[in-house]
Amino acid sequence: MRITASPHAIAAGLAIGVFAAFTPFFGFHFIIAVILAYLLAGNIGAAALGTAVANPLTLPFIWGGTYELGRFVISGGNADGAGSLNLVRALETMRFTEIWTPLIKPMLLGSTILGALFAVLVYGVTRVCVTGFRKKQAENRMSRQLMRRESRIS
Repeated sequence: MRITASPHAIAAGLAIGVFAAFTPFFGFHFIIAVILAYLLAGNIGAAALGTAVANPLTLPFIWGGTYELGRFVISGGNADGAGSLNLVRALETMRFTEIWTPLIKPMLLGSTILGALFAVLVYGVTRVCVTGFRKKQAENRMSRQLMRRESRIS
């Protein structure tokens, strides 16, 4: 609330950070958020703060949700339509081709959809809150100035 940027820049930055937090590129969320905030004129500090959505408590839900949504969309609603995933085998060989279709592709698609939805929600709520907070601050400042003027006159 105390960032000096415009309400749009703050809301856009926070939304960009939330979007980046949904990507499966753990360890690169901050870098993704900073680059996107710079390119889209969002506040970089707010973007960095938004990446905190991805934390040890939320990551299992984010990853599970993005994977399942991506798998559902790719398979067209058919549970057997997506490639099968043998995570242990895929991670043992670390071949990109073995983890792309069953894991990364669904997570990228799901993270794009869920990240965009949450980013839009965060943008709207943040913009309203920052605008309201600043309006209330301005009203309080005016009230204090009026009280000072009245006390000087008396």
